[in-house]
Amino acid sequence: MNLSAPWPADILERMGRAVEKVQERLLRAARALEGGSVPYAIIGGNAVAAWVAKVDEGSVRNTRDVDILIRRADLDGAKIAMDGAGFEYAFTYGVHLFYERPDGKPSEGVHLLFAGEKVKPTDPVPAPDMSESERGAAFQVIALDALIRMKLVANRDKDRTHLRDMIALGLIDATWPERFPEVLADRLRQILANPDG
Repeated sequence: MNLSAPWPADILERMGRAVEKVQERLLRAARALEGGSVPYAIIGGNAVAAWVAKVDEGSVRNTRDVDILIRRADLDGAKIAMDGAGFEYAFTYGVHLFYERPDGKPSEGVHLLFAGEKVKPTDPVPAPDMSESERGAAFQVIALDALIRMKLVANRDKDRTHLRDMIALGLIDATWPERFPEVLADRLRQILANPDG
């Protein structure tokens, strides 16, 4: 990549298209799973964006992929439903995902987590159950408690940033740590004590 090259004249359109593509992918995936009667919940950055947008749309952060929670028993049904919507299934680097045909990138795909299962063996708690979700305006989204728990379990920089965003908007306050197991409660207390990072 030549960073000294001139800026493309359509840079604003490119920026807008990048966001639109993720939203379109999310809606296509959600509609495909609903059409195939596959229970699902949107998780990850898009779930954070949905909860944040309920309070302040100007605080929404962009994300480049779509994360979805399903039951492992529904994986075959999800494959059929997503195939019909133009998505190819893959299992790569330990991740179950769907990428768009013909030339989609796994990094920009639809990544799956399985309800009731740990993402990593060392995780303190498993992923939420499918019952821990609710119907949003356009798709099924993970419940706020479950989303925060998932972010605390993952505990990456971006997860802590998402948690700080939710703290800043009042979605999380000092009463929340008591809702979680101690290891997660302690992580949240540390973030609450230093909300600016």
